[in-house]
Amino acid sequence: MVEKIPFTPEGFMNLKEELQHLLSVERPTNIRAIEEARAHGDLSENAEYHAAKERQAFIEGRIMELQDVLARAEVIKPEGSKNSRIAFGVKVLLYDFEEDKEVTFRLVGPYESDPEKGYISVYSPLGQALIGKKIGDEIKVPTPSGLKEFEILDII
Repeated sequence: MVEKIPFTPEGFMNLKEELQHLLSVERPTNIRAIEEARAHGDLSENAEYHAAKERQAFIEGRIMELQDVLARAEVIKPEGSKNSRIAFGVKVLLYDFEEDKEVTFRLVGPYESDPEKGYISVYSPLGQALIGKKIGDEIKVPTPSGLKEFEILDII
């Protein structure tokens, strides 16, 4: 059985756009760079050629990865009404006891995760601890720096 990968609608569209950009812009541009570098003669000492070939390998690998991920993607729309429990795709407002501040996170799929922007994977320790919880619940999450405690203030 093929394992499905959860995505928010926005995350799915972002990956589709990245794939389209690689196919329609990056790949053709790189092919031209390889042809240009070949025209310069001796390929064994041609740094431009080797750099373009490395770029080609990266582009082709990323295209294959994105095609695989998109084929296994399962787009999950966050529930529109006020949620009583935390589910995939929602934003949550937490109180971080250690930092003594409020933080907001959105639970997303692993390919959308960007902790710097407040997007955390539903599969992360914090994401796993949040699923199914409700406002007022307190959670403890093991992290590399020790146990972190949060209180759920709101589900947005």
